Amino acid sequence: MAEPDFSATGVRIDRWTRSLTKAGQVVVQDGRLALLTSGGQEIDSAPVATVSTAKPWFASGNSAVAHVNGVRYRLTMGQRGRRPDGEADAGLFREAVRRARGTQA
Repeated sequence: MAEPDFSATGVRIDRWTRSLTKAGQVVVQDGRLALLTSGGQEIDSAPVATVSTAKPWFASGNSAVAHVNGVRYRLTMGQRGRRPDGEADAGLFREAVRRARGTQA
């Protein structure tokens, strides 16, 4: 199995105002996005070509919004995944989805 394009653990995954998990996992691998619970059960997944991501204007810099199969999820990443240039996991996540879209035929 190939190395994931992006993987983050300890992610809070909310669907609208309902928290689905406080320690979930987000994985972008082989052209698919998967949202998982802390136990590894799938919350939702879809090909990255059908997923849209954005930076919420009202939330912290380490949050992202993902529309997966018509459902809006808010993803709040932990602070430990910062790059030396200061970009947080949420930015890396959005970048990984864009890159994965570009590599699909």
